[in-house]
Amino acid sequence: MRTAEIRSRWLDYFAKHDHEIAPSVPLVSPDPSILFTIAGMVPFIPYIVGTQEAPWPRVASVQKCLRTNDIENVGRTTRHGTFFQMNGNFSFGDYFKEGAINYAWDLLTTSQAEGGYGLEGDRLWVTIWDEDAEALDALTRVGVDPRHIVRLPREENFWDTGRPGPAGPCAEFHYDRGPEFGPEAVGGTVDPGGDRYLEIWNLVFDQFLRGEGTGKDYPLIRELEHKSIDTGAGLERIAYLLQGKSNMYEIDEVFPLIERTQELTSRRYGADVEDDVRMRVVADHVRSSLMLIGDGVRPGNDGRGYVLRRLIRRAVRSVRLLGVDEPALPHLLPVAKDAMAASYPELEQRFASISEVAYGEEEAFRRTLVAGTTILDTAVSKAKAAADGRPRLGGADAFALHDTYGFPIDLTLEMAAEQGVSVDEQGFRELMAEQRERARADALAKKAGHVDPAQYRELQTRLGGDTLFLGYTDLTSEARVVGLLVDGRAVPAATAPADVEVVLDRTPFYAEAGGQLADHGSISLQGGGIVAVDDVQAPVKGLVVHRGRLTEGTVTLDENGVAMIDVTRRKAIAQAHSATHMVHKALHESLGDQATQAGSENAPSRLRFDFRHGSQVPASVLGEIEERVNGQLLENLDVSDEVMDIDDALASGAMALFGQKYGSRVRVVSIGGDWSKELCAGTHVPSTGHIGRVTLLGESSIGSGVRRVDALVGAGAYGFQAKEHVLVGQVTSMLGGRPEELPERVSSLMSRLKAAEKELATLRRQQLLAGARQVADSAQDVAGTLVVVHDAGEVAGDDLRTLALDVRGRLGDARPAVVAVAGTSNGRPSVVVATNAGARDLGLRAGQLVRGAAGRLGGGGGGKDDVAQGGGTETAAVPAALDGIVADVRSVVA
Repeated sequence: MRTAEIRSRWLDYFAKHDHEIAPSVPLVSPDPSILFTIAGMVPFIPYIVGTQEAPWPRVASVQKCLRTNDIENVGRTTRHGTFFQMNGNFSFGDYFKEGAINYAWDLLTTSQAEGGYGLEGDRLWVTIWDEDAEALDALTRVGVDPRHIVRLPREENFWDTGRPGPAGPCAEFHYDRGPEFGPEAVGGTVDPGGDRYLEIWNLVFDQFLRGEGTGKDYPLIRELEHKSIDTGAGLERIAYLLQGKSNMYEIDEVFPLIERTQELTSRRYGADVEDDVRMRVVADHVRSSLMLIGDGVRPGNDGRGYVLRRLIRRAVRSVRLLGVDEPALPHLLPVAKDAMAASYPELEQRFASISEVAYGEEEAFRRTLVAGTTILDTAVSKAKAAADGRPRLGGADAFALHDTYGFPIDLTLEMAAEQGVSVDEQGFRELMAEQRERARADALAKKAGHVDPAQYRELQTRLGGDTLFLGYTDLTSEARVVGLLVDGRAVPAATAPADVEVVLDRTPFYAEAGGQLADHGSISLQGGGIVAVDDVQAPVKGLVVHRGRLTEGTVTLDENGVAMIDVTRRKAIAQAHSATHMVHKALHESLGDQATQAGSENAPSRLRFDFRHGSQVPASVLGEIEERVNGQLLENLDVSDEVMDIDDALASGAMALFGQKYGSRVRVVSIGGDWSKELCAGTHVPSTGHIGRVTLLGESSIGSGVRRVDALVGAGAYGFQAKEHVLVGQVTSMLGGRPEELPERVSSLMSRLKAAEKELATLRRQQLLAGARQVADSAQDVAGTLVVVHDAGEVAGDDLRTLALDVRGRLGDARPAVVAVAGTSNGRPSVVVATNAGARDLGLRAGQLVRGAAGRLGGGGGGKDDVAQGGGTETAAVPAALDGIVADVRSVVA
């Protein structure tokens, strides 16, 4: 029975028994305390613990889950995996133990012809709490062999949240797979060793209210008034039972990846233990990456993004360790998609964007591997040479690999361990912490002016809470000075001229936040003092600090005054902020919902918007986005805001920034009703007509999977249009013709230039190959093997490869032959090695030879056995690198 059918049978069964069928929530957890959805119960936790009322009395689901806490064990055992699916059925104050046990027994043992799973009832074993008479009675009456009911103490069979609240016993269904998987259960256990007794379904009975305590040592205060059922049955486990497989890696949704890996690597699964581990890593991690990207996760350096990056990199490196240097994901990811699409058809629709992200990450990592592996190998060699006992790589070396070459610490640990070298991980962590602290301190110094944060907290205490912000409605306001700092110290008064920080009890000034730059303006004091405000920050949450220059008079504590913002600047920033929301919405419409915000800056007359997307956005699409935004400007859509509960805001369709933390009450800014709706605390125009115009200047990459759009807004856009008009006139005058003919004329010039460059490259290649016969004739005999080494001078890498292959062809196959050709391009040396079949039969591999030569050039390289290429940085070492190849050949054949 295929996994997709097992899934559909689960849902069909519980739908027939009056359960609401809930779709799987994304792998990005709805619970902000965890990165991923790690269990089938996660979406229903508020109903189980009672913080929310369940909208239905009973529900069932098949939930996508991801756990990476034991990622190092993936592949090394057949039990561990990262992505998995959890079948679940839940009851909230409806049926309880008897109902849950009846459903489990019925679905597991009903014949497949009648819609069940057809497992043999006399091979089912169940563990229960030794005080749970109700579960014992229900199991006995449903038909479970009493000898197969194992009673366990609370320490081994009880669920709780780890704190006071709901708790209760479990009934865990196990299936006896037979004596070939391990010894028989005796003495009240179903874990006698081996994999014989497989847990397939856990029923959790949320029965009691527990008190304070540690571990399982806590009092059961009383029975809950509204009891719940929470069950989980691993879909992959049921699948390998019903498909007659030994483990989850051999089921229909996973094993096709292992089969494709066998084809790619020419290795056979089951023939070598280490190869098997690597193939399982590939299968698991490629499938998990597919599902994560499909749910909107993008590679990054922290949080969910780092987990995805680590999965992809482990998969790619495992393929390389299996002997494949070419990109692997284009071969593997479509196989994963085909295997999973029956259960998740949306993967077909999203695959273009999913593959774009995955392939881009693989290519970036391949570049990292080339540079980092060479440096790591050098560091490992030094550690081995310096060690008098067990060699150890220093924390500083690991940090340099991470900081300079983007080599993640987990990869350093893994690769060093493979060479028998440990890593000073603690030293690495300390250096990372120091770097983060320096960055944090630098950022704080820039924003807080090197002021002790305690000063600000004292001011907030004196104020009695947060500064009252009036800026959504007022551009000026009366206010009282409640805090004054000069040179980072609180003072009672200051006299001009002086740089000051002023805290008011209320203010119309917007403090820089959420990508929106701060307001500028002035504070006019009752005694005649004037503060020119040029920056506004919130160094501690809720406290607005006005920074500027006291230009006239004196300012004193408790003095009254009038705060007035620069209205022109505020208007220009508000235009940019509203335009940012519109660009975000238009990006979603053109690129899909995965183009989510990753950062922004809203400044006077311009905006910068960062978003997650795996590839360059074509100019034509940028044009469509600009046209869409300006079309909505002409519609003069209303811009409104409303403060509401966060659950209501999200339910209304408002977009929340990925990974951003929000309070229970949030402000929702809507443009055109429901056209654009985001959680936002910034300032905006009253309607889109106030923006004027938006001009997109272009987009670029600012990191793996993150793009940036820059745009001009309002007066900035109109000014740019005017300059562009002048520029078009100048170019038209130079080239002749009309403005609308410019693209064709420039294209013609570019075509002629490219044709000339191509002709020049052809002539250069012909000249190079004209000397190929002379190069071939220079072959030397090394113990019966023809060896050609040649320095071609200044030559492009592709031409170098062409020359090496041409010379190899001229030498023929009558004798073993090795050709090594070096050259320099843009000041960097390269080397290409080619071998014929006879040489390879003697053990002369192009990849091995080129790695040695590239190392002598201060770099790295690799490739296949017949032809390989490498490079470095030390041009003067080319003769030594070529001589080294001759020596390497001699060491093999002599």
